[in-house]
Amino acid sequence: MNTDNNKERNLFYLHELSDYKVANSDKDVRGWPVKDKDGIEIGKVDNLLISKSDERVVYLDVEADDTIIKANHQPYSKPAQEGVHGFLNKDGENHFIIPIGMVTLHLDDEIVSTPNISYNIFTETKRIPKGSLIQRHYETSVLESYERDNDVDFSTSEREDNDAGLYKRKQYSKMYQGSY
Repeated sequence: MNTDNNKERNLFYLHELSDYKVANSDKDVRGWPVKDKDGIEIGKVDNLLISKSDERVVYLDVEADDTIIKANHQPYSKPAQEGVHGFLNKDGENHFIIPIGMVTLHLDDEIVSTPNISYNIFTETKRIPKGSLIQRHYETSVLESYERDNDVDFSTSEREDNDAGLYKRKQYSKMYQGSY
Protein backbone atom coordinates (compact mmCIF):
# COMPACT_ATOMS: atom_id res chain seq x y z
CA MET A 1 0.00 0.00 0.00
CA ASN A 2 1.44 3.39 -1.00
CA THR A 3 1.80 5.49 2.15
CA ASP A 4 1.99 8.74 0.16
CA ASN A 5 -1.53 8.15 -1.11
CA ASN A 6 -2.70 7.16 2.39
CA LYS A 7 -2.08 10.69 3.70
CA GLU A 8 -4.80 12.04 1.39
CA ARG A 9 -7.02 8.97 1.54
CA ASN A 10 -9.98 8.76 3.88
CA LEU A 11 -11.69 5.47 2.94
CA PHE A 12 -10.00 2.18 3.72
CA TYR A 13 -11.12 -1.43 3.49
CA LEU A 14 -11.32 -3.04 6.91
CA HIS A 15 -8.52 -5.51 6.12
CA GLU A 16 -6.16 -2.59 5.39
CA LEU A 17 -6.44 -1.20 8.93
CA SER A 18 -4.78 -3.46 11.47
CA ASP A 19 -6.03 -1.31 14.36
CA TYR A 20 -9.71 -1.66 13.30
CA LYS A 21 -11.92 -4.70 13.74
CA VAL A 22 -15.59 -5.53 14.06
CA ALA A 23 -16.63 -4.90 17.67
CA ASN A 24 -17.45 -7.97 19.73
CA SER A 25 -21.01 -6.69 20.20
CA ASP A 26 -21.64 -6.53 16.44
CA LYS A 27 -22.11 -9.14 13.75
CA ASP A 28 -19.51 -9.30 11.01
CA VAL A 29 -21.67 -9.03 7.89
CA ARG A 30 -18.94 -9.99 5.43
CA GLY A 31 -20.16 -12.93 3.37
CA TRP A 32 -23.83 -12.15 4.00
CA PRO A 33 -26.16 -12.02 0.99
CA VAL A 34 -27.56 -8.61 0.03
CA LYS A 35 -31.14 -8.37 -1.23
CA ASP A 36 -33.00 -5.56 -2.93
CA LYS A 37 -36.32 -4.12 -1.75
CA ASP A 38 -38.22 -7.05 -3.32
CA GLY A 39 -36.01 -9.76 -1.79
CA ILE A 40 -33.98 -10.45 -4.93
CA GLU A 41 -30.34 -11.24 -4.21
CA ILE A 42 -28.03 -8.65 -5.75
CA GLY A 43 -24.71 -9.79 -4.26
CA LYS A 44 -22.72 -10.57 -1.11
CA VAL A 45 -20.94 -8.27 1.33
CA ASP A 46 -17.25 -8.64 0.54
CA ASN A 47 -15.78 -5.97 2.79
CA LEU A 48 -16.45 -2.93 4.94
CA LEU A 49 -15.21 0.57 4.07
CA ILE A 50 -14.04 2.69 6.98
CA SER A 51 -13.84 6.48 7.04
CA LYS A 52 -10.72 7.18 9.07
CA SER A 53 -11.76 10.77 9.76
CA ASP A 54 -15.16 9.61 11.09
CA GLU A 55 -13.69 6.44 12.64
CA ARG A 56 -16.56 4.23 11.53
CA VAL A 57 -17.92 2.04 8.77
CA VAL A 58 -19.63 4.13 6.08
CA TYR A 59 -20.06 1.62 3.22
CA LEU A 60 -20.58 -2.03 2.56
CA ASP A 61 -18.45 -3.24 -0.36
CA VAL A 62 -20.65 -5.67 -2.26
CA GLU A 63 -19.59 -8.23 -4.83
CA ALA A 64 -22.34 -8.12 -7.45
CA ASP A 65 -24.38 -11.20 -8.28
CA ASP A 66 -23.76 -12.53 -11.82
CA THR A 67 -27.30 -11.54 -12.85
CA ILE A 68 -26.50 -7.87 -12.08
CA ILE A 69 -23.39 -8.07 -14.27
CA LYS A 70 -25.15 -9.97 -17.08
CA ALA A 71 -27.91 -7.33 -17.22
CA ASN A 72 -25.15 -5.09 -18.64
CA HIS A 73 -27.08 -1.82 -18.31
CA GLN A 74 -25.32 1.47 -18.80
CA PRO A 75 -24.77 3.07 -15.38
CA TYR A 76 -27.11 5.83 -14.33
CA SER A 77 -25.82 9.38 -14.28
CA LYS A 78 -27.53 12.73 -14.22
CA PRO A 79 -27.24 14.64 -17.48
CA ALA A 80 -23.67 15.88 -17.67
CA GLN A 81 -22.21 19.01 -19.15
CA GLU A 82 -21.55 18.95 -22.86
CA GLY A 83 -18.43 16.96 -23.63
CA VAL A 84 -18.48 15.08 -20.32
CA HIS A 85 -19.17 11.38 -20.65
CA GLY A 86 -20.90 9.16 -18.13
CA PHE A 87 -19.68 5.91 -16.63
CA LEU A 88 -19.47 2.57 -18.37
CA ASN A 89 -19.14 -0.76 -16.60
CA LYS A 90 -16.24 -2.85 -17.89
CA ASP A 91 -15.18 -6.48 -17.54
CA GLY A 92 -13.75 -7.11 -14.08
CA GLU A 93 -15.85 -4.39 -12.45
CA ASN A 94 -18.00 -6.54 -10.20
CA HIS A 95 -18.20 -4.56 -6.94
CA PHE A 96 -20.22 -1.58 -5.79
CA ILE A 97 -20.68 0.25 -2.52
CA ILE A 98 -23.81 0.83 -0.45
CA PRO A 99 -23.95 3.49 2.31
CA ILE A 100 -24.66 1.82 5.66
CA GLY A 101 -27.70 3.98 6.35
CA MET A 102 -29.41 2.52 3.27
CA VAL A 103 -29.34 -1.09 4.48
CA THR A 104 -31.13 -3.11 7.11
CA LEU A 105 -29.53 -6.08 8.83
CA HIS A 106 -31.63 -9.16 9.50
CA LEU A 107 -29.47 -10.62 12.25
CA ASP A 108 -31.37 -13.91 12.72
CA ASP A 109 -31.24 -14.74 9.00
CA GLU A 110 -27.82 -13.15 8.36
CA ILE A 111 -29.14 -11.15 5.41
CA VAL A 112 -28.58 -7.53 4.45
CA SER A 113 -31.51 -5.84 2.70
CA THR A 114 -31.91 -2.54 0.91
CA PRO A 115 -35.52 -1.58 1.64
CA ASN A 116 -35.57 1.38 -0.77
CA ILE A 117 -33.36 0.23 -3.65
CA SER A 118 -34.67 -1.97 -6.48
CA TYR A 119 -32.90 -4.59 -8.54
CA ASN A 120 -33.03 -2.35 -11.63
CA ILE A 121 -31.24 0.44 -9.80
CA PHE A 122 -28.45 -1.98 -8.87
CA THR A 123 -28.15 -3.12 -12.51
CA GLU A 124 -27.64 0.54 -13.45
CA THR A 125 -25.13 1.34 -10.71
CA LYS A 126 -21.51 2.00 -11.64
CA ARG A 127 -19.35 -0.90 -10.55
CA ILE A 128 -15.64 -0.98 -9.70
CA PRO A 129 -12.97 -3.69 -9.55
CA LYS A 130 -12.47 -5.42 -6.19
CA GLY A 131 -10.25 -3.41 -3.85
CA SER A 132 -10.46 -0.15 -5.83
CA LEU A 133 -9.56 3.13 -4.19
CA ILE A 134 -12.86 4.94 -3.73
CA GLN A 135 -12.96 8.44 -5.18
CA ARG A 136 -15.46 11.07 -4.01
CA HIS A 137 -16.93 11.42 -7.50
CA TYR A 138 -17.74 7.68 -7.46
CA GLU A 139 -19.33 7.99 -4.00
CA THR A 140 -21.63 10.84 -4.99
CA SER A 141 -22.51 9.26 -8.36
CA VAL A 142 -23.52 6.02 -6.66
CA LEU A 143 -25.51 7.93 -4.05
CA GLU A 144 -27.31 9.86 -6.81
CA SER A 145 -28.11 6.57 -8.52
CA TYR A 146 -29.62 5.10 -5.34
CA GLU A 147 -31.55 8.30 -4.56
CA ARG A 148 -32.78 9.10 -8.08
CA ASP A 149 -36.40 8.28 -7.22
CA ASN A 150 -36.20 10.75 -4.32
CA ASP A 151 -34.96 13.69 -6.44
CA VAL A 152 -31.89 14.22 -4.26
CA ASP A 153 -29.60 16.77 -5.86
CA PHE A 154 -25.92 17.00 -5.07
CA SER A 155 -24.52 20.41 -5.87
CA THR A 156 -21.07 20.83 -7.35
CA SER A 157 -19.62 21.68 -3.92
CA GLU A 158 -20.96 18.42 -2.50
CA ARG A 159 -19.01 16.51 -5.14
CA GLU A 160 -15.70 18.00 -4.12
CA ASP A 161 -13.18 15.93 -2.22
CA ASN A 162 -13.28 18.27 0.75
CA ASP A 163 -16.98 17.74 1.56
CA ALA A 164 -16.51 16.84 5.21
CA GLY A 165 -20.29 16.65 5.73
CA LEU A 166 -20.98 13.77 3.34
CA TYR A 167 -20.99 11.06 6.04
CA LYS A 168 -23.24 13.14 8.31
CA ARG A 169 -26.20 12.64 5.95
CA LYS A 170 -28.99 10.19 6.75
CA GLN A 171 -27.67 7.74 4.13
CA TYR A 172 -24.69 7.13 6.42
CA SER A 173 -26.52 6.87 9.75
CA LYS A 174 -25.96 3.81 11.91
CA MET A 175 -27.73 0.79 10.50
CA TYR A 176 -28.37 -0.83 13.88
CA GLN A 177 -27.44 -0.65 17.56
CA GLY A 178 -23.75 -1.13 18.22
CA SER A 179 -20.61 0.09 16.53
CA TYR A 180 -17.68 -1.19 14.51
